[in-house]
Amino acid sequence: MNNSRLFKKSLLAVTIATTTLASQQALAAGFQLNAQSATGIGRAFAGDAVIADNASVMARNPAAMALFDKMELSVGFESITSLIDVKDAKYFGQPVADTDDVGGTSIAPNIHLIVPVNDKFAWGVDLYSNFGTKTEFADDYAAEVYGGLTDVKSFNIGLAGSYRVNEQLSFGAGLDIIYGQGTMKRSAPGSKGTVNLLNVDKADGWALGFNVGTVYEVDENNRFGLAYHYSPEFEAEDDKGQKITLPLPSIAEFSGFHKIEETKFAVHYSIQYIGWSDFDQIEFRNLDLQTSPIGGMAGSYDKPYQWQDGWHYAIGGTYYLNRDWTLRAGYMYDTSAQDQVTSISVPDSDRQWLSAGFTYNINEASNVDFGFTYLMGDDVEVSETAAGPLTATTHADAILMGLQYSRSF
Repeated sequence: MNNSRLFKKSLLAVTIATTTLASQQALAAGFQLNAQSATGIGRAFAGDAVIADNASVMARNPAAMALFDKMELSVGFESITSLIDVKDAKYFGQPVADTDDVGGTSIAPNIHLIVPVNDKFAWGVDLYSNFGTKTEFADDYAAEVYGGLTDVKSFNIGLAGSYRVNEQLSFGAGLDIIYGQGTMKRSAPGSKGTVNLLNVDKADGWALGFNVGTVYEVDENNRFGLAYHYSPEFEAEDDKGQKITLPLPSIAEFSGFHKIEETKFAVHYSIQYIGWSDFDQIEFRNLDLQTSPIGGMAGSYDKPYQWQDGWHYAIGGTYYLNRDWTLRAGYMYDTSAQDQVTSISVPDSDRQWLSAGFTYNINEASNVDFGFTYLMGDDVEVSETAAGPLTATTHADAILMGLQYSRSF
């Protein structure tokens, strides 16, 4: 198999991986973004598995639905703007011009509904876009074969229930129906003009996962939450009928919330573990190959990866200013999923989140939330070889903004 064909399959792997790895808790190579609620964006998602200030908490911990005694609805959206620089690049040893306009803006909607049945049981449904981002290099970029267009998104449909054991302890569980979709295009100069190496307009698939959680309430001002999200092996199919199978990481999260008595202030925090080391390779089947590129059976190809487990550490504060206004802020540090394998089209690094937001109470039954996060990445030295030697330095930041309306009935 020639280099351009092998490269084509490798890029398709990145397309599907970026789409489907985003399916659980908004995780993806390049950016590990959360987009379940504007409230969470305003506090760097610190304490989000247990705070339960609106219905969006069910996306993080189904047991937290037991904290509501009225039907709750939250509807909103987040905008995700990626700011990506590629500098000091060399392709086949030749300098490539710096570029800082390959990022883009995506909109991620969400809706969450929690319905208490009685003082013991509650159920809920939600729909949200875990991930949506876009990188697009100019057509005249010298290393276009590694740049091109990458546009990915995923959607999660959730159904969950909770049970209150007693005044302190609650449990919950839910199912996640995940849909992922991606577009990727790559081209390179040839003897007769530009050659399209890859033109995947739609690669998509479905998967089924589950989540479980628990909440322990010490008292009305102090509580803890623990949640686990199981991520399935995901199979997707591109527009040519080729099937791609890849393992996804499972996620565990611990959160705490503490309101300081006789004050208007609360502190909250989260630690999240993401099992990225399970992502060892992508399996390709039903390929139109005469011989295997790495010595296996014809019609198959396994793309190896060397990813590492990830961690999120978040801390935040909430100030209940008065009956109308609630102010919040937060900080998160999260670690890169990528280790040895890097890319200019899907840049990745350790990240820091600086977040702030507020709630305005329209009346006793409804409110509006706004959240803002500036996400700062690190410089990363990238080396790729699939379509010729490329070295570069990437830097990826992001701006997240969310707006949300919540109401109790």
